[in-house]
Amino acid sequence: MLRLWQKDCVKLAKQKFHHGQRHFLAQATPGAGKTIMAATLAEQMFAEKKIDFVLCFAPSTSVSRGIRDTFSRILDCSFKGKIGEKGKVVTYQSLRFFDRRFWVALSKYKVLCIFDEIHHCCGNSEGNCNSWGYHVLTDIQTAATYTLALSGTPWRSNDTPVALASYSTPDGRIVCDYNYSMAHAIRDKVCRKPTIALIDCEQLTVGDKTHTESFNSLSHFLSSDNFSYQSILNDDDALEYILSKSVDKLKVIREETHDAAGLVVASSIKHALKISRKLEIDFQQSVVVVTHKNKKSHNIINGFNESDTKWIVSVGMISEGTDIPRLQVCCYLTNVKTELYFRQVLGRILRLTQGSNQEAWFYTFSTPKMVEFAEDIESEIPQSCMYLKMSPAIDSSTHDSISTLSNPIESKTTQELSDIIWKGGIKDILQTSKSDQSHTCLLSLNEFNQRVIEAFREL
Repeated sequence: MLRLWQKDCVKLAKQKFHHGQRHFLAQATPGAGKTIMAATLAEQMFAEKKIDFVLCFAPSTSVSRGIRDTFSRILDCSFKGKIGEKGKVVTYQSLRFFDRRFWVALSKYKVLCIFDEIHHCCGNSEGNCNSWGYHVLTDIQTAATYTLALSGTPWRSNDTPVALASYSTPDGRIVCDYNYSMAHAIRDKVCRKPTIALIDCEQLTVGDKTHTESFNSLSHFLSSDNFSYQSILNDDDALEYILSKSVDKLKVIREETHDAAGLVVASSIKHALKISRKLEIDFQQSVVVVTHKNKKSHNIINGFNESDTKWIVSVGMISEGTDIPRLQVCCYLTNVKTELYFRQVLGRILRLTQGSNQEAWFYTFSTPKMVEFAEDIESEIPQSCMYLKMSPAIDSSTHDSISTLSNPIESKTTQELSDIIWKGGIKDILQTSKSDQSHTCLLSLNEFNQRVIEAFREL
């Protein structure tokens, strides 16, 4: 049974294709069901003999497996590209292995090409595209009869244009053929409402035998050139506090939704193992770790999804397109501070299930960037990403990976901090965000303070 937005999007795409438009860009909030919509569109176009074959592109092997499963079910085929099959899904990385003969052969048929998370492909000319964007511009557009691009976050953190996207002139605002916002999804009861908890500290002291510095907030601390965010992420007291809040929240949710789970996004493998040990030893939680080093990472993720394990700690593996609906709590403890990744990770806890409790809690530290992203969450496309900024040509060789998260490195702090002392106030600030109007109340809390932003409160 299709959701209303999926029906509307399929109908509009078919209308646009019928009237001569070859490309369709659909933006729908993470967790809304873009893959099912795309598979249904393909099914109807097959039935109407508008296409002979569908070729899907995905940013990772784990995402491609999810796409294959969905298309296989809806199109009633294995969707592995064999003779007589209706289609196939491949990763963007594999584009470099398709030679010219493949695209020439493909152009002889009516083909629908579907690009999942199209923002991985950038460029609107050969001068400003990455290697994936280059193939989209030079090969796929020529071979495909129709193209469908999908994204929950249709922008790039380096301000380059998204491949196949249109931008208005003169302001450069991205133009989508169909938009399904988070607000619409929450109103339609398609997604959960996100609640973002920003953890701060009123008195942070750093010192050695000769010198001591005190700060009244994390923002104050990070404004110094001598200290890095990684020192906060590695600090035992900071981790103890934010993990305790997350564990307590998951415990409450599991009282009603018994299989609910939590996600921790770590900054490195070493960091992930440290967090895993804390969850197991200090909080007696069941936990699994998945990183890019795991050869069978998709098996770990699938196994976790089907288990009753409470926590999964990830390094660059669970963001966009990874479907684990039972995730309802997230600890964002990575040093990646882009709004694109922030929203992609947030989307992992927004998928609805049949559980009684459908809360979605996102915990992170109250740094300037995290505060900015949290306060802007009700904007479907952030102000900072809404307009195209003209950038110089980029070296495509540096943009072939999914993101810098695919191969995280151990971060080095500007200064080794062996003695970080957290001395908190005793207040918990509750704040709801809606149209710049805030409502606050003081709650008792030991040592740290916590600001809670309840997005879409009026929906």
